[in-house]
Formats: sequence, C-alpha cells, structure tokens
Amino acid sequence: MAEPAQPVSDWEGFDFDTRQVHAGEYPDLNTGLRVPPIALSAGYVFESFDDQVDRFAGRSIDPIYSRQGNPTNGVAEARLASLEGGSATVAVSSGQAAISSALFTLAQNGDRIASTASIYGGTRILFGRSFKRFGIEVDYVWDADDDAEWERAIHPNTKAIYTETIPNPRNDVTDLRRIAAVAAKHNLPLIVDNTVGSPALIRPIEHGANIVVHSTTKFLTGHGAAVGGAIVDGGNFDWNAAQAAGRSYPFITDVKPGLGSMVDRFGPGAYARAAREAVVNDIGPSLSPFNGFLLHQGMETLSLRMERHVNSSLEIAAWLEAQPEIESVDYAGLPSSPLYDLAVRDYGLASNGLGARTGSVFGVTVRGGIDGARAFVDGLRVFSRMTGIGDTRSMIIHPLSSTHATFAPEINERLGITPGLLRLSVGLESPRDLIADLRTALDNV
Repeated sequence: MAEPAQPVSDWEGFDFDTRQVHAGEYPDLNTGLRVPPIALSAGYVFESFDDQVDRFAGRSIDPIYSRQGNPTNGVAEARLASLEGGSATVAVSSGQAAISSALFTLAQNGDRIASTASIYGGTRILFGRSFKRFGIEVDYVWDADDDAEWERAIHPNTKAIYTETIPNPRNDVTDLRRIAAVAAKHNLPLIVDNTVGSPALIRPIEHGANIVVHSTTKFLTGHGAAVGGAIVDGGNFDWNAAQAAGRSYPFITDVKPGLGSMVDRFGPGAYARAAREAVVNDIGPSLSPFNGFLLHQGMETLSLRMERHVNSSLEIAAWLEAQPEIESVDYAGLPSSPLYDLAVRDYGLASNGLGARTGSVFGVTVRGGIDGARAFVDGLRVFSRMTGIGDTRSMIIHPLSSTHATFAPEINERLGITPGLLRLSVGLESPRDLIADLRTALDNV
C-alpha cells in the first residue's frame, strides 16, 4: 500500500482564505490535536548548561521565558505575518503596546516621529502624554498631499513616519503610496496601523509600508473577548542604507561582538527581532497565550466576517445619508465621498456593489449638536453604547465627550470632531434590524 500523503506544512503560495485557517499551525506530536493547544507555561527547560548559556548570549533564538515568546502566540504571529505579507510578527498585550513597542524600537529621548494628523484619539493621547514624557516629540501633518508640510515635519532626528489605513472615527482613508514615497525619500520607515482595515481589505506592505501594527482586539480576533496587539515586520526596509544616510537605529544596526548586528543575524526579520529582544522583553507587554489562542482562532474567519461587515456598513451608511435627521456621513466607501476614487483604487468594490470596501467604522453627524447626539444614542437598543470597534456586535460612541474629550477645541475642530458626530462600528447583525434600530433612535432626534 502507498504511504499516506503528508499534510502541508508550508502555506506560502496558498490563497488568503486558506492561509487564514492554516498558516502558523504545527502538529501536536504528543496527542495528535488538530488545533494547536494553549501553552500555559511561564518558562522553558534548557537542554543543558551550555544551551542556557547560548540562549542568554543570543547565540540561540530558542525562548527563555514566555515574556519573549510562546508557542501558542507563535501560531498567531506566523499567521498574521503570512496574511499581511510580512517577514515576522511580534504579538503583544494590546494595540497601544504594539504602537509603543514599534516606535520605541526606533526612537529614544530626543528623537521625533512624523504622523498624519487624522489618527485614533487614543494614539494621539499616547503620543502627547507618554511619548512626550519619554522625550519623543510627534510632528503632525494635516494635509498629507502637501509636500511642503511633510518637509517641515521631518527633521534630522525624525525616526519614522506613522499613519493609519482607515483613520478612526471618520473613515478618511489614507493614500499610503504617496506617504510611502515621502518616507522612502527621507530614508524613514513607514509604520501603518491597519486595525480598521485588516489584511482582508488592505495590506499596507504591498503599498510601500515597512511596519504594520494592529490592535488585535478588534477585527483580527473579532469577538471583543481578548485584548491584544501585534507588530508586523515588512522585511523591506534597508536599515544599513538608512544608517549610512544619517538615520541611526542602534537596536537594529549596532554590531555585538561575536554576534554581529540584528541585520547580520536575522536579515529581513531584523526589526521584529530587535522589537522582541530590546523592547518587548525589557518592558514586558507580553500577550497571554490564552488571548493568543483566541487571536489565531479569530483569524480563521477574518475574510468572511469582513465581507459581512463591509456590505452591512455600505447599506446602512447609504440609508443614513438619506435620513433628514442626519447632517452628514463620513464613509470613504460611499460613492458620494470625495475620497471614493482613492477608496476604490486601494480597497476595491464590495461584493454587494454599493461602494468600496473601506471597513465598518465610520462617522455620522446628527442634526441638533450634542443634544441630537444624546437623543439618538439613548434611543438605540441593538447598538451597544460602548467604546471599542471591530466586534461582532454593533457599537456607537460620541467621540467629542469620550475619545477626544481631552483635546483642545481647535484641534477637534480641525479633526472634524463636532458635537453631533457619532462613531459607528457595524457588527454582524442583520442590517435590516440595525436600520430599524437606527430609525427608532432617529425618531427621538
């Protein structure tokens, strides 16, 4: 009899939908478990005295402690790297930990970051409070199409450019190719937060990004039950060339006696390894393996969920535009949006034909200012009144009194955060039921 065929172990070259189910998995040699198990262990046994010496000296990449890595989290890391088209992923405890760890690998006291102005409110708070306290300044670019503004924002001590694929809360999609060209011109790595987009809709590395960060709490995990974050190394930035051009990245390019630099040792995965060893290991934002398990389970259905999220959002956004109580809808996927052509170019058309696939988090401005917003929100019964996005459940929040409450009035005005603006995150419920809920709430307005 012929020997049975061996299962696939290398998923490179397979379609996205196949890789989201299988990439990163490994056979359980003890019991034959089909799903990689949860490895609940704080540490790992050394094979010998010399093995311990090699691991601590950096001559072996086998783990020392689960603060550095864990087999369960490793499944999620390999899967996300495959889906984003990166060389390696580092899983961490939250989206904020991912942003912090990604940038702390590159910048230190006295350095600067250039960022587009329209980003998640929590990230602006992180930059303006903790980063400032650590001596890292952030220069904001309000018009990403203005070359002169980019020139003013980039300094000799600037270490990275930061942006988001689909900024939260107004769905004003970013022209990644243009920003990537600016970053390349200045020998800077481009870091892109793809939380709202997800690799099912857009893969920033394909548009010129070098590093991708996620709050995996959101669409990647999908059910709102597990907080987590991730940093994906695109493996496409020339760190030695940047150093030669005057951009210093010591964690990545400095040579250690007997080992060489991270670039020498890990090639296209050098940045990810530096982030893991020099930041995540030191500061300690490790991901629980239980949450890592929920993450790689969630990614198995990512493309299916995102299609439903997008189709429902387009149907609901188009309906909202036609309601007399609604002043405006900020959703780049709608044909009425000034960003629609860019949205179609980078995200493509939704399967229901109603517009472009720009996610399911968008802004809606209700007439009547804050009083109209309050009446609308308090009239909802299916939408949950809560912070968070990317859940199976639909959610709503008032940014001006929550995520943007601490910003100066002139900053909120420039960002378009008005008293009547609400952020919707459309879940997986029936769009008919969601529209009925919205209609009942609008009657209050």
